[in-house]
Amino acid sequence: MDRWFQVMELPWLNVFLRHGGLRGATVVDALDTLYIMELEEEFQEAKKWVEKSFDLNVNGEASLFEVNIRYIGGLLAAYYLTGEEVFKSKALELGEKLLPAFNTPTGIPRGVINLGSGMSWSWGWASAGSSILAEFGTLHLEFLHLSELSGNPVFAEKVMNIRKVLNRVEKPQGLYPNFLSPVTGNWVQHHVSIGGLGDSFYEYLIKSWLMSDKKDSEAKKMYDDALEAIERHLVKKSAGGLTYIAEWRGGILDHKMGHLACFSGGMIALGAEHAGEERKQHYMDLAAEITNTCHESYARSDTKLGPEAFRFDAGSEAMATRLSERYYILRPEVVESYMYMWRLTHHPKYRQWGWEVVQV
Repeated sequence: MDRWFQVMELPWLNVFLRHGGLRGATVVDALDTLYIMELEEEFQEAKKWVEKSFDLNVNGEASLFEVNIRYIGGLLAAYYLTGEEVFKSKALELGEKLLPAFNTPTGIPRGVINLGSGMSWSWGWASAGSSILAEFGTLHLEFLHLSELSGNPVFAEKVMNIRKVLNRVEKPQGLYPNFLSPVTGNWVQHHVSIGGLGDSFYEYLIKSWLMSDKKDSEAKKMYDDALEAIERHLVKKSAGGLTYIAEWRGGILDHKMGHLACFSGGMIALGAEHAGEERKQHYMDLAAEITNTCHESYARSDTKLGPEAFRFDAGSEAMATRLSERYYILRPEVVESYMYMWRLTHHPKYRQWGWEVVQV
């Protein structure tokens, strides 16, 4: 195996992202990968950095969502793989620093927090000071583990309260809009997307059910009901026979898919694996169709890499028609769906499609 970190010309620990003053996002996010790939030297170097240099006492604008999935998620994965206490203690310490974001009238957290002061606020671009579905809906897996590991129920209570708010609020056509007020608990505008702003909320529902050993019936029902509404209102087929998931803006469909929405092929396949026999094949077929459409967005581009968004209007299908959408930023969602589809069907085309992306 090539030691791919060597191309960075060590010390590679100097090459990493920051979030709100926190250093080392690349290092922490890669801990489990380093361990699984048996890159022992690099893993030990990363562990040493976490022990000696990972400073949590910082000020700056940090995304609650990003800190949770990259730092806490990365630390928890490393802890469960290795049993090293340093990863557990850092995850719990960081989790404590995120709690002030939940100090709102509804308990729906604001999207941005200063880890040093505990002050939190909503993103400036978020409509009317709202919180974002994909952000506050993508905390459940990690926060339940923080309570499990610490014995402190507060983390689980915070994310279970999010469920209560979402179950209480009326959902237009059974759909979950992307913007919710943390003050009133009401939707701020009726924009629904399975791509950016909404995506991982749905993913966390089915995975929360699986993580609970299929005991979290509330998560499963929320997932099943959401998928039913998505299929009824958003899933469309183009004139050329491509199945896609449109966006919904107050009842008006926008016939586009973002690259981020392409995770849904894998998610639907994962859910199909655990659906009733009468629906299992239906959802596997839907997952395959959506994954094929996302593959077409790659195959039809000049570079053979999928664009940030692709459309199904004005005679174009699965192609970026706007300059602002014609870029690729190493998003993994399409390849992620290939991986799920390969694991669940073992059809060789999914491996081939993944290899084609690597070769580009």
